[in-house]
Amino acid sequence: MTNGIAQVTIRILEKEYQIACPAAERNALLDSAEFLNARMREIRDTGKVVGLDRIAVMAALNMANELLRSRAKGDLLEGEAKLRLQAIRERVESALQDGRQLEL
Repeated sequence: MTNGIAQVTIRILEKEYQIACPAAERNALLDSAEFLNARMREIRDTGKVVGLDRIAVMAALNMANELLRSRAKGDLLEGEAKLRLQAIRERVESALQDGRQLEL
């Protein structure tokens, strides 16, 4: 490690790659490489896709699809949470107004 940069060797489908990354991100890179390797092995082991390039593209497409679905689900949940918070806020404001009116 020099100047906070780590040289990391990762192995994907029996092929090694040297990657430089910030030292603080080393573990995340290793986890990502392990995840990618597992996904590529699954695709390769089905026997339906041949060739490292095609396996990599299929893995990338599958992971991109999952990412986009997760983002959409997150956006939906965020929207629902905003609506619930707005309803709670309105109820609290209404209760506070009712309380103030009682004080007068």
